[in-house]
Amino acid sequence: MYKMNKIFTITKRISKHGSQAVITIPRLLEEELKPGTIAEVRITILKEVAS
Repeated sequence: MYKMNKIFTITKRISKHGSQAVITIPRLLEEELKPGTIAEVRITILKEVAS
């Protein structure tokens, strides 16, 4: 049986957690992204923040 890859596009603002930048994943995808799942993450910067 052939299983197709599932593709989701998420546009998020980068948050800060202590000294690290983080991206949170919506709870909507919790069932799809179980521990042990392998996912490809591609980041495209749409707008840079002026410093």
